[in-house]
Amino acid sequence: MNLVERVKNILLSPVSEWDVIKGETYTAAELFTQYAIILAAIPALAGFIGFSLIGYSFGVGTFRLPIGYGLAYCVTSYIMSLAGVYILAIVIDRLSPNFGASQDMAAALKIAVFSMTPYWIGGIFLLIPSLSIITMIAGIYGLYLLFLGIKQLKDVPSDKQVTFFIIIVLVTVIIQVIISAVVHSVSFPRPVL
Repeated sequence: MNLVERVKNILLSPVSEWDVIKGETYTAAELFTQYAIILAAIPALAGFIGFSLIGYSFGVGTFRLPIGYGLAYCVTSYIMSLAGVYILAIVIDRLSPNFGASQDMAAALKIAVFSMTPYWIGGIFLLIPSLSIITMIAGIYGLYLLFLGIKQLKDVPSDKQVTFFIIIVLVTVIIQVIISAVVHSVSFPRPVL
């Protein structure tokens, strides 16, 4: 898999790229080592640099996360991002029969991994913490990719696609809330009373 070409194609021509992806065969290890592990490092490293080295500027000064907490953020967010993708793939796969699609973990993993592309690429905006909202907006585009992936790789009957997608989005939100809670509990210092 050519990483740069895949990123470009999934972002700019997702419908045709999902057709290409459907015909490809990957192991979980290949998807992670050739794609997810590389791209998931972008928001983790950019967040470390942005939060600990650049910082948030307020009218009266700049807040920077201490280096130790920044490193904790980097490592925890990286690991949790990869774990979240795998958990999402399991959920997609296990829920598929309830919506008329067969279980296919390979397809579910491709959907989960490749739909994260906009969020991971958009993570570069964490370099400047005040622009971090752009990362979240990129993640919303990832939901569109998730919908296309479900539609094209899971063969869910058309009358059940939207319901399946909505349930997967709700699960995705729950996963993200849990990931954020874990990352913030490990990474951000609490004042001592």
